[in-house]
Amino acid sequence: MQLKDGWLVGVKQVPSPHFDCRPEDETPSLLVVHNISLPPGEFGGPWIDALFSGTLDATAHPYFAGIAHLRVSAHCLIRRDGKIVQYVPFDKRAWHAGISLYQGRERCNDFSIGIELEGTDTLPYTDAQYQQLTAITETLIQAYPSIADNMTGHCDIAPDRKTDPGPAFDWSRFRQAVEVTSNKENK
Repeated sequence: MQLKDGWLVGVKQVPSPHFDCRPEDETPSLLVVHNISLPPGEFGGPWIDALFSGTLDATAHPYFAGIAHLRVSAHCLIRRDGKIVQYVPFDKRAWHAGISLYQGRERCNDFSIGIELEGTDTLPYTDAQYQQLTAITETLIQAYPSIADNMTGHCDIAPDRKTDPGPAFDWSRFRQAVEVTSNKENK
């Protein structure tokens, strides 16, 4: 994978209006893994793209009435089949973490990159999702090396509010894959 102007080359782009500039001199140093499914527990469809682009129809599903007003985004989504959608360039601040704290620092959106996995807390993620998450992470580490030591879940930075990516996410598998890929590239 390659980056150009903060965007992954060759992936679907659905630019979100829900972003802004990071604080001056702030570069990403944290990767936050999330999950999302819209409606909850259902996969596929245009609803995640619509939420992050501010075009979610509140009448399309009863659940949407309570979230259509939200101004939220993530940098990327990895769908169940491994397809990647990017909403916000990595050098900009996506609105994914909300009220959050990581190692004593508040406002994680200022210094983090948010990647959503299409899924739920309890359903296992797919091999394609782990492969793509690893590939994106390796690309991000090349651009922002401190991310290598700072990867966490939304549940860890907002534990009173969030549970994702949940117990179904295999942190050991993900971290080992990133480590193996890093070791191969450093040889």
